[in-house]
Parts: sequence; structure tokens; C-alpha cells
Amino acid sequence: GPGHPTGGWWDALVGPGRALDTSRWFVVAPNVLGGCQGSTGPASARPGGGRWGPEFPYLTQRDQVAAEAALADALGIARWAAVIGGSMGGMRALEWAVGRPERTGSLLVLACPAAASAEQIAWGSVQIAAIRSDPAWQEGRYHDAPAGGGPYRGLGIARRIAHVTYRSEPELGTRFGRGPQPGGHPWRGGRYQVESYLDHHAAKLVRRFDAGSYVTLTEAMNGHDVGRGRGGVAAALRRVRMPALVAGVDSDRLYPLAQQAELAAAIPGADRLRTIESPYGHDGFLIETAQVGALIEELLSQA
Repeated sequence: GPGHPTGGWWDALVGPGRALDTSRWFVVAPNVLGGCQGSTGPASARPGGGRWGPEFPYLTQRDQVAAEAALADALGIARWAAVIGGSMGGMRALEWAVGRPERTGSLLVLACPAAASAEQIAWGSVQIAAIRSDPAWQEGRYHDAPAGGGPYRGLGIARRIAHVTYRSEPELGTRFGRGPQPGGHPWRGGRYQVESYLDHHAAKLVRRFDAGSYVTLTEAMNGHDVGRGRGGVAAALRRVRMPALVAGVDSDRLYPLAQQAELAAAIPGADRLRTIESPYGHDGFLIETAQVGALIEELLSQA
């Protein structure tokens, strides 16, 4: 669509004859609350004038699911045949299954934990710090700054940090090794190939995303805990009795496979952990569409 020169990550999974077969199923992919491309977020206009900026409220995954439930109500959907998600989408899928089991017909959770770990919070926190340390952040009040005046350097650094956690060390080594970028040696002002790769992804994100939304959504991921206020993780997961599949990526160093093993063992509706084999680390849940598609088809065969 406009502003998106390429198809979505799961473009190969959604459509007529694909795993999420739109000739059979209605597919709803809500824009996440707190984002910057359709839903209300820090860059959005607020009642009375101006932008939300730093006054935008702190959000949890549970808040985001409450917004999705309101959308389902508006659409007249009393119960989903399946709720499917990976990473932050997996966190929200878990919240649907735990908080609204009567509205969740089946569940597929990919590459996410029951609760964010200390290390995951640490990775998120340094990304937030990178953005907030940019002088152009202006305590979050930068949205009405002149063009080019936002905290783009901090946002680019945050994206570089995140992207390293999304991929695996063997994949980076195989693709780039210690090779210099053609045309410039790192010892003489040039870059390593892997630096160029991170710079490229930083530049792509900065052109299309808002730093305030990045902070809001990262804080929501850091705050993820499906057991909060529910007697702990184990008690919360015992509510998930609908058919469920839990899968992780064998090379994921951001949300390691052991966290999905915990989910599979604790969810009554799940039979066993499913493993996506991929060299691509956490991003494997986005890239390995054939393996993810087979999981979706298995889940929907029970719907």
C-alpha cells in the first residue's frame, strides 16, 4: 500500500489458496495501539489540539488487546476462529487466550515468552535510552519541530541495537564475516560490511517510523507478563484450554527456544513445542513462511 514499497512480512501466508486462505477465512490484522501508521500513538493529535507526545499513556500488551477486543465488537466478531502472532504479536495472542478464552477459538504463539526476562528488558532499555539521549528528543515534544528535527540519530541507533538481537551470530558471520564494505577500509574511515548492513536497516526505519511509538511499544514489550494480577504465569496459562500450537526458532537469541518450551509445557491446549529451523535468529518467524504456513494449516484444520 501507500508508503510501503514491498509486501508485508507474511505476504506469502495470507491470500487465496495460502495458509491463511482468504477464500475461506476473514483475516483481521489490527494496527497496534501506540503505533504510528493508522492507530493512535504519541504522534497523533490529541483532544484540545497539539500532539500526544510525552503525555501519551504507558501501554501494556493487555491494553492493546483491550483495543483489539473493542475493534472485534465493532466488527460484530464474538469469537475468533484463531488468534495468531509472533514476537509482540505473540504476546498479544497470549493475552487473548488467557484474558478472553471464550473469544479465542484456537491459538498459535510464535517466538515470544510468557513474560519478558531481565535480559530482554535490558535490550529494550538501551534502545529507549539511545532515543531519549538524542538532543532532538526534547523530552518527547519534538513532533512539531521543523522537518528533519526529530530524534533520528537516536532512533537509528536503537534500530541497530535491535537488529543485532533479531539475527543470529552464525548468520552474520556467514553473510559478512570481517569483510570491509567495498570502496572503503574500516582502518581508513570506511565501514565493515556488517556496519553497512546495520546502517541500511537504521535508515529504512527512520524514514517510516516514529521515535515516540518506538519507545511506547518497546516499553509495552518490556512490561509483558501474562501472569501479572492472575496468580503468576503458571496459573494464567492454565486458562488456555483451546487448541494451541507453540513454536520457536532454534537460532533465536532474543526470545530463546527455552521460553517457548515453558509455554508449551504449561498450556493445557498445547501438545508439544514446535521448532522452526532457521539460521536467521528471531527473524526466522517472519522469514520461514513455509514452516510457519504448515503450523497455521495444522491449527486451522482443527477450527
